[in-house]
Amino acid sequence: MDVPLYDSLDGQVALVTGATRGIGKAIADGLVDLDATVYAGARDTDDIDAADRHPIELDVTDDEGMVAAVDRIEREQGQLDVLVNNAGVMDSREPLDEMPIDVIDHTLDTNLRGAVLMTKCALPLLLADEGGRVVTMSSGLGAITESQSGGTPAYRISKTGVNGLTKYLDGEYAGDGLIANSVCPGYVQTDMTEESAPRTPEQGAETPVWLARFRPEAPSGRFWRDKAEIEW
Repeated sequence: MDVPLYDSLDGQVALVTGATRGIGKAIADGLVDLDATVYAGARDTDDIDAADRHPIELDVTDDEGMVAAVDRIEREQGQLDVLVNNAGVMDSREPLDEMPIDVIDHTLDTNLRGAVLMTKCALPLLLADEGGRVVTMSSGLGAITESQSGGTPAYRISKTGVNGLTKYLDGEYAGDGLIANSVCPGYVQTDMTEESAPRTPEQGAETPVWLARFRPEAPSGRFWRDKAEIEW
């Protein structure tokens, strides 16, 4: 697809949640390479030692912490152009009737509630200028058009939910210039996949970084994989 893209993100500010390792770190790396000012979210900022990004304390299950993170970006930069909702966890993989309630709560709190509230906190800055972008990490496991059997119910439902967040953001705020998209990175080598996956974090980060380059006239409210639109 021929999409209008920024060649550089120089002068733009991005926040990546869960940016200490895996896909999140690779996304932050890619945005740094595009000359964005990158805030790398981490529960422990000591986990981020790269000098080319701003470590920022951020736990998406901590409401006050999310507010504080956005307040800091506003104080220091006065703007936020890109939010990448990357932070996430895997559930314990059994079917719903066997899954402990605390696992369900933790998965939904992190993957779905965290993305919704992080976006809520960031919206005033993202809407300040036309073309603010919200890129939310989803999964083919959450695709509503496909069978969702095979366990991992809390994870699957959380990813279906963040696709709903993307459609809502597009419907509510596209007229204000917001660009919101979901992305499936594919089966990537992360802590979640226990090193069984074929894709590297860098390969998983390619499409999220590409979505972060979307210009104001680019598509919104879509679900993507490998830079191509896929079904919800």
